[in-house]
Amino acid sequence: MLTGNIVTLAAALALTLSGAGLASAETLQVGANIGNVPWEFQDEKGDIVGFEVDLVTEVASRMGDEVEITNIPFNGLFSAVQSGRIDIAISSVTITDERLQSVSFAQPYYDSDQSLTVVKGGPQSLEEMKGKTVGVDTGSTGDSWTAAHAEQYGFADIRRYEGLQPAMLDLAAGRIDGYISDIPSLLYYIKDKPNLEIAARITSDEHYSMMFAKGSDLAVKVNDAITELKEDGTLASLHEKWFGAAPEAGTSTAEVLPMPAAK
Repeated sequence: MLTGNIVTLAAALALTLSGAGLASAETLQVGANIGNVPWEFQDEKGDIVGFEVDLVTEVASRMGDEVEITNIPFNGLFSAVQSGRIDIAISSVTITDERLQSVSFAQPYYDSDQSLTVVKGGPQSLEEMKGKTVGVDTGSTGDSWTAAHAEQYGFADIRRYEGLQPAMLDLAAGRIDGYISDIPSLLYYIKDKPNLEIAARITSDEHYSMMFAKGSDLAVKVNDAITELKEDGTLASLHEKWFGAAPEAGTSTAEVLPMPAAK
């Protein structure tokens, strides 16, 4: 009888502890610009997938949390984290000194440049885009770079889009002559589209990370989780899954780095 009571009490305690664990788990609200291939997009089943989707899900799992992803246009991600509407923003968000004045970032996990994508046989350099129309993602670093260099290269017009897909449709239809955006996204997108090509790489020294409200404690916790994922090889495995190769040594995907700080 005593043994039975001990077992019953132990089971009740285990159930209580289990319930406490479930209660402590949080659902992190994550904002993402869905359609940003291969970072976050919908597959043929309609599920939201991508490199950053896998990464933020794994980060949350390491912290004992879950994620709920909301589709937000890229330019809206900044106000969404600042207002507290979302906890984390993903979408190949570049760390910049200007952004660090108003938001926080965890350590970077991907290095990137910009690129000029064209219909095959189209302009083969930025110089050949003189007098032509270029497309960009609204509020992106590609948008900033293009606006800053519009006079230098003589772009006739800059058209802004909310995501890759509508821009690619306009490019294929001839409504724009070139598209400037992050090179990894375009490399992934055009690998099975022989009518498109990357005409030029634009060196920009960009590093991607997750974005948070300024001074967020969550940013520190996520930063620690990313360190763990780099050290145990999980992040390298995700890179290989989505980009077909292990990350190069010395890149932010492979190396543990400090959290970026405002200057």
